[in-house]
Amino acid sequence: MSEPRAHAFDESLISGYLDGALTQQERQRVELHLAACGACTELFAELCELRSAARDTAFRIPSDEQWREAPRGPASRSLRWAGWVMLLAWAAGSGAFGLWHLAASSGPLWEKLAVFGGLSGGGLLLLSVLLDRLHALEGDRYRRVLK
Repeated sequence: MSEPRAHAFDESLISGYLDGALTQQERQRVELHLAACGACTELFAELCELRSAARDTAFRIPSDEQWREAPRGPASRSLRWAGWVMLLAWAAGSGAFGLWHLAASSGPLWEKLAVFGGLSGGGLLLLSVLLDRLHALEGDRYRRVLK
């Protein structure tokens, strides 16, 4: 686009005229001004070209495989699987150790309940995430969404 013009006409009206968003009075005002002002007629032509170029631009739509969240390569899939196995083993080991320590300790009951509640809550949260991930693997719920 050319550099800004220094005159009293509100150039936002030209954009509104192009979009068809003006009242009849404003539209007539712009038409009269365009007939008399070469600089604004040039601006209007540039805006028309820009609008046409934007509408004619074609975008490449990615394939469904590119939208997937799952890892693509065998190494990435193996590492993710191993990570989940290690995380579950750690959670099971920590839970078992916590329960053993809880049973072996001679502290007050409220302390035992606090430890047991924390371990149980963390385990339930981990289990809920795991179940959600397994459920998501069954089918892609966004497959029918138009892009």
